[in-house]
Amino acid sequence: MSTGWITTVGPWHWVLVAIVLIILEAFSPAAFFLWLAIAAGTVGLVLAVFPALDWQVQLVLFGVFSILSLILGRRYLKRHPIATDTPTLNKRGHQYIGRIFTLDQPIVNSTGKLRVDDTIWKISGPDCGEGTQMRVTDVDGVVLLVTPVDEDSRSAVP
Repeated sequence: MSTGWITTVGPWHWVLVAIVLIILEAFSPAAFFLWLAIAAGTVGLVLAVFPALDWQVQLVLFGVFSILSLILGRRYLKRHPIATDTPTLNKRGHQYIGRIFTLDQPIVNSTGKLRVDDTIWKISGPDCGEGTQMRVTDVDGVVLLVTPVDEDSRSAVP
C-alpha cells in the first residue's frame, strides 16, 4: 500500500549509510559511529540475502544491530584495551605517583593539603609536620595517598 522512495531501499543504500558513518567516526572524538556503521553494513548484508524486507523491518533491524554492536564492542574493548604511550593522560592524580613533594602544611588526623605544581590536592597519610618530604604512593578518587620519604627508605632496607 505504501509508495514512494522509502520502499526502494536496497542493500547499497545501507552500505552507503555505513560509509557515511565511518567518515563521521573519523571526525568524532569517541568511538560511537563505528558501531552504527557496523550495524548499517549488517542490515545491508541481511537485505542482500532477503531483498523483500520492508523498510520498517530494516529500521528495526538497524536498531537491534546498533544496540548489539555497541554492547559487543564495549565488551571487547574492556577485555582488550587500546595500548597507549600516555596511559595516565586523563588520570591527573596518577601522574604524580612516585613523585616527592614537601609539605607546606602539616598532616593532621591523617588528612591535609599539598601544593603540587599550581594546584592544591587533598592528601591522606600519617600525621607529619610542615617541611616533611612526602612521596605520592597512590590515588583514591581525588585524594593523593602519601608516605614520608624517610619511612620509604626504612621499609626498603632489609
